[in-house]
Amino acid sequence: MSPLPSGLLGDLDPTSDRAVFRQIADQLREAIDRGRFREGEKLPSEADLVDHFGVSRMTVRNAFSILQGEGLVHAEHGRGVFVRPRPPVRRLASDRFARRHREQGKSAFIVEADAAGSHPQVDSLEVKEEKASQDVSTRLGSVRRVLARRRRYLLDGRPVEFATSYLPLDIARGTPIAEPNPGPGGIYARLEELGHRLDHFDEEIRARMPSPAEVKTLRLAAGVPVIHLIRTAFDAEGRPVEVCDTVMAADAYVLSYQLPAT
Repeated sequence: MSPLPSGLLGDLDPTSDRAVFRQIADQLREAIDRGRFREGEKLPSEADLVDHFGVSRMTVRNAFSILQGEGLVHAEHGRGVFVRPRPPVRRLASDRFARRHREQGKSAFIVEADAAGSHPQVDSLEVKEEKASQDVSTRLGSVRRVLARRRRYLLDGRPVEFATSYLPLDIARGTPIAEPNPGPGGIYARLEELGHRLDHFDEEIRARMPSPAEVKTLRLAAGVPVIHLIRTAFDAEGRPVEVCDTVMAADAYVLSYQLPAT
């Protein structure tokens, strides 16, 4: 077993009241932050760290567990522990729903995937009429029933978000919006063709830990939170025409905003 390269990791502080496994986690975290271990790179093995720090395997495993809980690393059975990649997709709020994208036949997700150099897919598609929840009904102006469109989005085969769009039936029923594939530009292009020229979007965003079902759907590693976004689209007459409830893997996205100075 060869020693770790000089300067890669430091030594433990025997005078510190900080637990040894936390000190090891601190050193690994700092090394990741400083770029000593790059995205996708394998961390030193348990055996290497046991030898370097003179500790037990369980101590090293506890240190790795902390970093996994923070979403910094992920373990691959039989291979080791690797630095998690940084979020590949940048969602630019001021541009993602620009009309020019719809006119080019591109949905917001396709535009973002193209910018990230990734292959986009949509699966788990379900389209059906259903009773509106109290929250959705309120956001859409007290409608009772809606057309719900559920789908999961993948980049290069990896699930990164799932979303449900709710639209008033008097707008969506019997239109291409009710079809599994609504056509180029997605449902926003179809809404504008139906006379509902989009004017603005209101979004509410919060971060939280995922439910067990969300962990399964998005194949989330331990410690990875989700971004929960609820968006309401309004037409030029001020009518809410869609509510979209989206859950995103937080390690897949950077949310980018441009704010006016005045």
